[in-house]
This record gives sequence, structure tokens and C-alpha cells, in this order.
Amino acid sequence: MKKLLFTFLILIAFTFTLAAQEVDTIPIVIKDLDIKLKRSPLPSRMGTLQFKPVKLAPALVNAKINYWKTKTSVGININQAAFSDNWKGGGVNSLAIGGLVNYKTEYSKESYSYASEVILQYGKVKNKSQLQKKTTDRIYWDNKAAVQLSKNWYFFGSMNFESQFDKGFSYSRDKAGNEVENLLSKFMSPGYLTESLGFEYKPNKFFSTRIGTGTARQTFVLDTALYRTNSKNFGVEKGKKFRNELAFQIVTNFEKEVFHNVTLKTKYNMFIPYDNFGHIDHRLDVNIIAKVNRFMNVSITGVGLYDRDTDLKIQGSQTLALGLVFAFPR
Repeated sequence: MKKLLFTFLILIAFTFTLAAQEVDTIPIVIKDLDIKLKRSPLPSRMGTLQFKPVKLAPALVNAKINYWKTKTSVGININQAAFSDNWKGGGVNSLAIGGLVNYKTEYSKESYSYASEVILQYGKVKNKSQLQKKTTDRIYWDNKAAVQLSKNWYFFGSMNFESQFDKGFSYSRDKAGNEVENLLSKFMSPGYLTESLGFEYKPNKFFSTRIGTGTARQTFVLDTALYRTNSKNFGVEKGKKFRNELAFQIVTNFEKEVFHNVTLKTKYNMFIPYDNFGHIDHRLDVNIIAKVNRFMNVSITGVGLYDRDTDLKIQGSQTLALGLVFAFPR
């Protein structure tokens, strides 16, 4: 009897164990528990929603599109050196000063564009016991209007003027060893006025080439006595003030920041007179500008010129300057 009772109890315990393994939740009576449920974030619809139109007054913006872009740069370069009378290292007291003004404006609207650039340069150096000498002297004003024909081609008309501010001399010494000036040029002696019509190829913002199929250039030498000290007289007949030439012209411009804060600017001009294809004039201007900080930069400028009306050999000039530059707008 005891064995039978023990066996029955084991069966009951095994049954409750299986039942406990099959149930994965435990029922809890929540009738008397204080449970607060969170409010649903979804809106509950109550009644009929009424929609009414709202009148909104249009906001007018009083703004105008400016099709003009302008930039002005003003630079000043000063170099000075002084030595005592007993300075054994050698040297000459000197003072050099130079100035540059570069103004450029551009207009662009749809297929029409206009650009104007003014370059004014002047500099002088004075060494002790010597005459004052120019280091740079240039007046340049270029204007160009264009109509876009295709993606990279334009039809253009241009006019530019070039001359100098001050007299230009060559220097020699007399028998006493004193410096003697020999007049070579002055303001409007020479002066150049060039008009050109043709086509321009401009594949990007930093490179362009003008092909002036119809170009006219007027050379002015207002000092009719200049030929006495400058026999070439810039191609103008002696005693006259004016010479006109018709020619084919190519002008190539390149301006780009080739390195960080270093800008390369070049301009090449080829002038071929129609009455003398063998008499070709070439001029190459190269300018490298390295920006030191907001107000200072270093510039290297070189000019190569071949013009038989001034000299039978290639002419060249080079300047290196460190100075202050103020650009507007910044």
C-alpha cells in the first residue's frame, strides 16, 4: 500500500513539472493595482474636421541682379639702401619706388559680354651721384565686347591704347665721366591705338585666344623732332606724327592660380601687317605673383619684345618686387 501511494505522488509531481514547462507566462491579478497607461501620441479624431482657406500675401524681394564684376588692385613697392662713407663693403646709397594700379571690370548677360582693363605702372630709382632712372613705365587700356556664337567661340570687337607717362632715356658718359641722357621716348611718342574685329576661342575661364582678322593699328609720335635722338622713330616717317597699319593679329591670355597663393599671368601678342608678312611683331608678358599675406606679395615680371620699328634685336625687361597690395573688393 505504501509503495502504491509513493508511486502515485511521483506521478502527480511529474505531471505538475510538465505543466510548468509548457506555460511561459504567469497570470497576475491587476484588479486592485494602480496602473497608469501612457497617452498615445497619435491624435484621436473627434467630430468633423473643418478646413478653411488662409490668404497669404506674397513676399516681394526688392533685389536686382548685378551683371557687373569689378576688381581693383593698388600696389606700392619701395626699396632703399644707405651706407656710411667709411663702409668698406662697398655700395651706393639708393632709393627706388614703384606703383601699380590694375582695374578690371566685366559685364556678362546671356550671350553678350564686355570687359575693360586698365594697367598703370610707374617706378623710378635714384642712386647717389647718378641721374634718376625709370624702372617701369606703362599706360595700357583694353576694351572688348563679344557675342557668343557657340559653346567656346565668340565674335568680338576690341580697342586698346598703350603709351607711357614719362620720358625715356638711354645713358652714356662724357669725357669728364658725367652721365649724359639720350632721349628715346616720351608720352604719346610713341602711342598705340589698336582696333580689332574677329573671333575668340575661350574654352574655360583662365585661357582665351583672340584671332583678329580685321585689325588696324595707329602709331603716334607727337614729337616730330624725336628722330634726332631715336633714328627708328617707331616706324613713323620723319617729320610726321601718325602711321596707320592694317594687319592680322593674335592675342592669347592665360591667368590661373597654378599653386596655392601663386598666380601665373601671361599675354602674347602677334601682329602681322598685311602689306609686309615678313615684318611680324611679337610681345610676351609674363607675371608671377606670390601672395605672402593679406596685404603683401612678391611679383616677378618679364617682357620680351621683337619689333623692327624700334630695334632689330629682341628687347627684354625683368623686375622683381616685394610690396604692399590692396585689392577691392576683397
